[in-house]
Amino acid sequence: MQILKSLILALTIAGLSGTALAQHSEYRGDEDRAIKSLSADDIEALRRGGGWGLARVAELNGVPGPSHLLELTDEINLDADQQAAIENLFTTMQAEAIAAGERFIAAEAALESAFQSGDVTPNELRDHLDTIAERRSDLRYVHLEAHLETLDIITDEQVARYNEARGYSTRSDCDDVPEGHDPEMWRQHQGCE
Repeated sequence: MQILKSLILALTIAGLSGTALAQHSEYRGDEDRAIKSLSADDIEALRRGGGWGLARVAELNGVPGPSHLLELTDEINLDADQQAAIENLFTTMQAEAIAAGERFIAAEAALESAFQSGDVTPNELRDHLDTIAERRSDLRYVHLEAHLETLDIITDEQVARYNEARGYSTRSDCDDVPEGHDPEMWRQHQGCE
């Protein structure tokens, strides 16, 4: 009987310790961040004007970004005027993105500070969240607008080459229009027309 009680106690303790381990948060380790909602990598990307994935909707719908266009100058046959225009667009975009990124970081830092103080009210929380949303939107606009502006600089054929070089499509995609895409625009960006 004593062996059975010892076995039950051991299994209970093992079960409790397993439960305690399973309850650790995925955020464990993030408590040391200066701004809990942003990693050091996030802050570094924002401070250098990196895309931070904010223009993915343009990129994956056939609207190239200036940074990657410059990386692929030879593959898509940019001429000197196009390259100069894209370099100018990139420089402008990067400067605006750095400034917008700093404003976004500052808004997140203000929310962090409010929570650290321990006395944030629901109304103050709403104000902080609205400011953060506005700053993020401003930052995203900078990147997406630059993608749109590339379409005024390069040809549809170059867009198709860009998408092919980035691994998004091949010229055989002309009749394989992905769900949710405008067929005419898809074919145009694939160089089918």
